[in-house]
Amino acid sequence: MASVKQLRRFDAAEHLKSDGDIAFFVADAMSTGDSAYIAHALGVVARAKGMTRIAEDTGLSREQLYRSFSLNGNPTLKTTLGVFAALGIELSVRPAKKRKSPRTKGSERGQSARRKSSTR
Repeated sequence: MASVKQLRRFDAAEHLKSDGDIAFFVADAMSTGDSAYIAHALGVVARAKGMTRIAEDTGLSREQLYRSFSLNGNPTLKTTLGVFAALGIELSVRPAKKRKSPRTKGSERGQSARRKSSTR
């Protein structure tokens, strides 16, 4: 009978070797708009860089960082910005791409009522 190899759990932190890898990983997480995923991605990057070093640079405990940036974490903006700074990641802001605004039933009714009143 053939032996079964043990599979290791995938850890993205092991593959984030360069600043470019980290920037791409964080930018991809940010593009989702999912705050929980973004927080988790920052936790992955912090582990890749060394959670002890990030804790020292931010003045937070390792435990607080692990808890804040877990899948169930909810870091404050202050904590998030501190981790960005410790990681050497800079945020930038640009105008959002224009999206079509979804029509609501109320606005359709309003347009219909205006059309009827203008034909009278």
